[in-house]
Amino acid sequence: MRAVTESPTLPAACVAPPGVAHPKTIRSFVLRAGRTTTGQAKALQTLGPRYLLPYAPAPLDADAAFGRRAPLVLEIGFGMGEATAHIARLRPDDNFLCCEVHEPGVGALLKRIGEQGIDNIRIVQHDAVEVLSHMLSEASLDGVHIFFPDPWHKKRHHKRRLIQPPFVALLASRLKPGGYVHCATDWQPYAEQMLAVLSAEPRLLNSNTDPVRAGYAPRPDYRPLTKFEQRGLRLGHGVWDLVFVRRHG
Repeated sequence: MRAVTESPTLPAACVAPPGVAHPKTIRSFVLRAGRTTTGQAKALQTLGPRYLLPYAPAPLDADAAFGRRAPLVLEIGFGMGEATAHIARLRPDDNFLCCEVHEPGVGALLKRIGEQGIDNIRIVQHDAVEVLSHMLSEASLDGVHIFFPDPWHKKRHHKRRLIQPPFVALLASRLKPGGYVHCATDWQPYAEQMLAVLSAEPRLLNSNTDPVRAGYAPRPDYRPLTKFEQRGLRLGHGVWDLVFVRRHG
């Protein structure tokens, strides 16, 4: 999903460390214009009651929400849900909690859930930063996926990027020891910032130590190539994956 924007206050869990020029919090989205199709609206109406979880500033009982106990992976910003559905089908033994505020995207993923018979996805149509801060307890996540967040190309907008030290500190606190965070971007300057910020978080360890790859990971098999990504690769554009793991102890 492309987009993040500023919010006027910073939650206590996301307070920036001294010296970090990040005085405000960020949201994991900006609202985008877009029309919900008839099929998406029908999916929202018929499947929403089962697969949509209401936001509440209280810890989520994931076992109850999914009807089973399984590793829990959070996805932040799934766009139209194509990759999300693919990964959920490929990894049926994992539960996927997915945050997206864009209604057509939520409807599109619900439609895929119905058409493909997927039962290991639940959706919270709310800002992922607040979900992390208030619905997810410390050491509750086995993984986090953040694929192609808005790179905010202009220098004056870099402060709006999602991957910032306070947010990564929050992510690290929600990961179990051995849990992972997987980011992907097609914008090299943002990849470089991601690598620097993730590397600076003391609770995270880069899973890739191959000096040839300079800290970037090969694309994990579970992440599919999107049509947008395939087109970019044909044009010679790069894509960078980063996989960091929560340290033990």
